[in-house]
Amino acid sequence: MEYVKLGGTGLDVSRICLGCMGFGVAERWTHPWVRDEETSRQIMKQALDLGINFFDTANVYSDGTSEEFVGRALKDYAKRDEVVIATKVFFQMHEGPNGAGLSRKAIMTEIDNSLKRLGTDYVDLYQIHRWDYNTPIEETMEALHDVVKAGKVRYIGASAMYAWQFLKALNVAEENGWTRFVSMQNHLNLIYREEEREMLPLCREEKIGVIPYSPLASGRLTRDQGEKTHRAETDQVQKRKYDAMADADQVIIDRVAELASKHGVPRAHIALAWLLQKQPVTAAIIGATKSSHLDDAVAALSLRLTSEEIAHLEEPYVPHRVVGAI
Repeated sequence: MEYVKLGGTGLDVSRICLGCMGFGVAERWTHPWVRDEETSRQIMKQALDLGINFFDTANVYSDGTSEEFVGRALKDYAKRDEVVIATKVFFQMHEGPNGAGLSRKAIMTEIDNSLKRLGTDYVDLYQIHRWDYNTPIEETMEALHDVVKAGKVRYIGASAMYAWQFLKALNVAEENGWTRFVSMQNHLNLIYREEEREMLPLCREEKIGVIPYSPLASGRLTRDQGEKTHRAETDQVQKRKYDAMADADQVIIDRVAELASKHGVPRAHIALAWLLQKQPVTAAIIGATKSSHLDDAVAALSLRLTSEEIAHLEEPYVPHRVVGAI
């Protein structure tokens, strides 16, 4: 396993981060393909055995049961100080007023709820899951600063927003002497590269760690167009993200398959190798729901693509509608 600093911090994280959205009680969320606790524990144990120390979840995943699964598994299999636990806040957690968003009330309530579910005294990386258009960013940044100063959070990060929003949040924190974001969890893969226009240059300039989600485009970069999976048939989110551009994207998917055949490796190796060589990507978030997903991810660390191969993969890309920040 390779370890790198998260952005401009001194925090060491594995270059593969285990994304835990696929763990939880299926009946308590919209994704019927999530894994139960026994399977989730097996995957997390395998991740630790492979040297992965970085685990990403969110309060909203399977109505908090993802956090519960993660907390119990890591307590049994790892020493707390050896793992980096990341979670998120923003989406609806209960009905009625103040059940969602990034107000001071919501943040103060949800960090305590997350800590209880995770069974830990602190979260290493606390991320805002989306931009809150209904709360002043000053209120959000001060509240996040306060949970850091209270010892409940070590670092803060953001996810899925426009570059101007992220820069505004960074500036507000700096102007007031509050804790700044150290990471950006964004949508980036070979068939969705809109983040290269503004967000990635901003993160390079500000020394922000980049930890992309959907590095394999929900599996579309790893299989033939006609190949069906349970997730592909039931995951409405990935349909909204990728169906509209499927024909244009197929050219890139075919080139991934071509290079995989050339190197004698699974397609996932090619897609992940491309992402991990993209600057300033720190770690790829792998939403593993099978043992093979982790094996492929770790194996991709040893594959280096040439500049010609990277150009071959990137050349057919056409602009996409922005997905993730809205």
